[in-house]
Amino acid sequence: MRLDKFLSQQLGVSRALVLRELRNKRVTVDGEIVKTGSMKISAEQRVEFDGNVLDLITGPRYFMLNKPQGYVCSTDDPDHPTVLYFLEEPVAYKLHAAGRLDIDTTGLVLMTDDGQWSHRITSPRHHCEKTYLVTLENPLADDTAAQFEAGVQLHNEDSLTKPAKLEQIEENLVRLTISEGRYHQVKRMFAAVGNRVVALHRERIGEIVMDEDLEPGQYRPLTEQEIASVGVPSR
Repeated sequence: MRLDKFLSQQLGVSRALVLRELRNKRVTVDGEIVKTGSMKISAEQRVEFDGNVLDLITGPRYFMLNKPQGYVCSTDDPDHPTVLYFLEEPVAYKLHAAGRLDIDTTGLVLMTDDGQWSHRITSPRHHCEKTYLVTLENPLADDTAAQFEAGVQLHNEDSLTKPAKLEQIEENLVRLTISEGRYHQVKRMFAAVGNRVVALHRERIGEIVMDEDLEPGQYRPLTEQEIASVGVPSR
C-alpha cells in the first residue's frame, strides 16, 4: 500500500493534508523520516506519526462485543454514545454492526468492515437465527409458545412473523429464537400477545454465541471458525 493512502485512512484526512504532514517531517517508517507519499509499505514495517505507531490493516476485521445498555449500534449519533467507543482499533469508524441492537438491549453485537459478510447476517433471504434472553413484565401465558410457533400478527404489519422457538426458563424469563429481523421485533411480538419486555439480551447470532468471559463493554476478535460459520469472508 502507498504511504499516503495508508496515512489518509489512518488519520482520517485528505491526501493533500497527508502530504503537508510528510513535508513537516511528522512521519517515520522504521525510524527514518519519510517525506514522500509514494513509498510502498508492508505489514512488517513500523509507521509512526508524531511518535505514535499506526497499525497497517491488511484485511477484513471481525469482532464480537458485549454491548451494555445506553449505547447505540450506529457509527455516528448526535444524541447518544455509540458502540465504537469500546473498540480500540485503528480506523474504528470503518467498522459497522452486523445486526443492530436497540439502545436499551444488551449482549452480542458483531462488528466488521466486511459488507458482504454482514449482509449474510442481516439479509432476510439468509434467515440467520438470533437468540435472546427475555425478561417479561408478566408471567408467560401457557399458549404463547404455540402462538409464536404459528406466527403472530404485529401492529402495522401485513404478514405474520415466521415461526419462532420459545423456551421458558422461569415464570418471567424466556429464551426466544427468531429467524428474521423486523423493527423492534421481539418487543412487538410479546406486545401482540399482551405482555411487555422489560429486559432484552442477545445471546447468539447464527452459530456465534456470546463469549461468557466478556464483561459488558469488552470485545474480542472472532475466531476463524466463527467467521466461517457465517459464510466465506471476502478476503
